[in-house]
Amino acid sequence: QVQLVESGGGLVQPGGSLRLSCAASGSIFRTNAMGWYRQAPGKERELVARIISSGSTNYAESVKGRFTISRDNAKNTVYLQMNSLKPEDTAVYYCYGSFGVGYDYWGQGTQVTVSS
Repeated sequence: QVQLVESGGGLVQPGGSLRLSCAASGSIFRTNAMGWYRQAPGKERELVARIISSGSTNYAESVKGRFTISRDNAKNTVYLQMNSLKPEDTAVYYCYGSFGVGYDYWGQGTQVTVSS
């Protein structure tokens, strides 16, 4: 069993910055990938960013150049640095982790609201 605990969400003004954190704990023997999804009201959940075991990253086109995903392997923690935030970034952000085939887990979600 793996638990993912998110933190860092909140209310920010357009153009502001926010950093999300997701700490994984439990029976972790390997980490294939970790990342972030988001879901806005009335919209489908979409992949925002991910980082795989090699360190390679992927980003949604809408966040490229503004968001950066990183990890601290020693802490089993993934971060999402969000800069130049826009109102359309408003969503619930969910951390996920893949720790082997059949070992996919989700965090509880954290609200990010970008509004003046």
